[in-house]
Amino acid sequence: MTADLSDPVVRTPYGAVRGRREHGVAVFRGIPYAAPPFGPRRFRPPEPPEPWDGVRDAGAFGPTPPKPPYSEAFEKYLSDPVVPGDDCLNLNVWTPDPDPDARLPVLVWLHGGALTRGSSAVAVYDGHAFARDGVVLVSVNYRLGVEGYGLFPDAPANAGLRDQLAALRWVHEAIRAFGGDPGRVTLAGQSAGAISVGAIAAAPQAQGLFRRAVLQSGPPEVFARDKVRRMVRRMAARLKIPATAQAFAEVDRDLLLRTQAEVGRLSSPVLGGPTFGLVVDGDVVPRDPLEALTDGTAAPGAELLLGWTRDEYRLWLVPGGLLERVDRLGPVALAGAMARCHCGPEVPRGYRALHPEAGTAEIVGQMVTDHLLRLPLRRLADARPGSAYVYEFAWPSLLPALGACHALELGFVFDTGEVPESAKLAGHGAPQRLADDMHRAWVRFAVDGDPGWEAWDDTHPVRVFGELPDATGHATGSPASAPASALYGPATAPADAPYGTGTPAADPPHAPYEPGRPPTAAPVPQPAPVPRDAGIAPVPVAEAAESVLAGGATEPLLAAGADEPLPGPRPVEPPAVRDPAAVRDPYTVRGHRDAELALWTGAEVTPAKSTPASDPAPGSPTRGTELRSVVRRFRRSVAVRRR
Repeated sequence: MTADLSDPVVRTPYGAVRGRREHGVAVFRGIPYAAPPFGPRRFRPPEPPEPWDGVRDAGAFGPTPPKPPYSEAFEKYLSDPVVPGDDCLNLNVWTPDPDPDARLPVLVWLHGGALTRGSSAVAVYDGHAFARDGVVLVSVNYRLGVEGYGLFPDAPANAGLRDQLAALRWVHEAIRAFGGDPGRVTLAGQSAGAISVGAIAAAPQAQGLFRRAVLQSGPPEVFARDKVRRMVRRMAARLKIPATAQAFAEVDRDLLLRTQAEVGRLSSPVLGGPTFGLVVDGDVVPRDPLEALTDGTAAPGAELLLGWTRDEYRLWLVPGGLLERVDRLGPVALAGAMARCHCGPEVPRGYRALHPEAGTAEIVGQMVTDHLLRLPLRRLADARPGSAYVYEFAWPSLLPALGACHALELGFVFDTGEVPESAKLAGHGAPQRLADDMHRAWVRFAVDGDPGWEAWDDTHPVRVFGELPDATGHATGSPASAPASALYGPATAPADAPYGTGTPAADPPHAPYEPGRPPTAAPVPQPAPVPRDAGIAPVPVAEAAESVLAGGATEPLLAAGADEPLPGPRPVEPPAVRDPAAVRDPYTVRGHRDAELALWTGAEVTPAKSTPASDPAPGSPTRGTELRSVVRRFRRSVAVRRR
C-alpha cells in the first residue's frame, strides 16, 4: 500500500514515521527500536538505532531475523514469512488513535517459535482487532537461534532477551505518541514468547516497565548452561571452527542457519535434545525467573493470565506421523518419557490409572506437557492468589489428529481466524463465537487486569474455552474409535473435565459482546460433577521400562489384574463430522487437572545427572545413563519418519 498525505505521522525518539489507515485503525510497521545486529554488533547487546531525518515510511513489515525454514512436515501447519534485510530489530504498532492524550492500554506481543523461528510478520498476529477494541498492540522482532541465544565465552548471553528488553524500553519512551499509556503495558507471549515474558517479568531492568503479563503455553524457565553450550559446540564441530562468538561471526549466515537446523533436527519439546534457551547470566537473568516470580521478589502486584491448550503435544507429534510411532514404541516411549521428565514409574502408572482408555502417545504427551508446562504455571498461580487467572483452550482443530494442539488458540486470541495462516492449523470454518470470547477476555485483561472470571485461589478455578457441546465429532484430533471420554472427558459433564476432576464455578452474567467494550460470556448451566473411578489397577511401567533397558522384548504392557493389553496404535479413521460452529460458552471448572498434577508432588525424582548409591562395575552403565540411552535411541528411531 502506497503512502498518502492523509496517513498518520508520529514522531518517535529517533525520528518521525508515517503509517497507514487500514480498516479504521492506524498501523505502523517495521519501526526500528535498535540498530542492525550485524558487523561489529553481531552477538553483542542491542544498541540504539541511528536517528533519521525527515519522515520514515512505516507501511510494510521490516526485515525478519535470520532463521531456518520449518521442515516440510511443520510448514503444512505453520507459516513463517521471511523479509530480507539487516535492520531486523524492529516492531509494529496498531492503534485506534495516535493521539498522545488518548492514554490507551498497551499489549506488547512476543511471538513463539522455540527461539529459533517466527516473527512479528506472521499474519495470525495482526493487531487490528485489538486496536479496534481500544488496545494499542505492539509486536516485536528479536534475534533467534544461535544469533540470539548462542552461549559463547566471548559474548554476553541471552542476546534475544536483551533485544526484547530494548523493545520494552522503546515502548516506555515512545508509545504515548501512538496513543498508548506507558503505565498500562501488558506483556504477552506464546510458547517461547511466553518463556520470554516470564524472564522479562523477573528481570531487574524491566521493573516498572509493565503492569501485567500473559503467558500462553510457556512457563518461566532457564536451561542449564551446559545444555545450551552443547548446541553451540555441536555446531562448531560441524563447521570445524572454535565455539566462540568471534569465529561464528565470520561464518556465512546461510551456512550457519543450515548447520543450526541440522544439529537441532532431532529435538522437540516431547523428545528433548540439543536446543537453545535462556540461561542465568548474572545480569538480565540473575536467577531462575520462576523462583523470582514465585517468591515475590520480582513484579510484585502484577496481574498474570496463564494457560495452555488441552493437547499441546499433538503439534509436536502429529507432523511426520510421530503420534502413531510413539504408540507403536509402547514401553520404549514410556521409558523415554520417564527419562525426559526425570520421574519414577509411579507417575506414568498414575496417568494410566486415571486414563485407562488412552494410548501410549496420549500418556507420554500429557506427562511431558504437565511436567514442562502445566506444573510450573500452576506453581506460579499458587504463588499469586487473587492476581493470577488460569485458562485452558479445549477446541479441537477441524484438521485430522491435531486436537486442541499447541498454538491453535492464537487465531482466536487475535481474532484472525479469517486469514489463511490461521486455517492452516484450525481448518476452515472455525467458530467466530469462540474468537469473540477469547479475544474479549484478553482485551479485558489488558484494560483492567480482569479477564472475566475468578482469580486463582485454593479452589483452583480454570476457565475452559472451546469445549464442544456433545460427543459428536469431539474426537477430531484423536482416534475416532476411542470413546470421547478417553481423551476429552464426558462432553456432557464439564465438572469432570478431561485430565482433571473438579466442580463447576458459577459465573456472573455479562452484557453481550460489542466491539470496543469487552464483556464476558453469559453463564451456562453446569451439570453435577461425575466422580472418577479410583479403583483402576496400576500398570507395571517400571518393570516394562527395566525390560526394555535390559534389551528385552517390547510386548504390550498388561494392567495388573487385567486381561487386555495396554492400548496400542489404533487405526486412523476419518473424524466424525461435526458442525464447526458448534461450541460451548466458556465455563469455569474448579480443581481442573488436580488429579494428574498431584501425581508429581510425591514423584520419585530421577536427577538428570544421578549419582549411583554404590560404584558400578567397570564398564557397566548406571540407570540414569541407560534411561538417557533410551531417549537417544528413541530420537533416532523417530528421525527416520521426519526425513
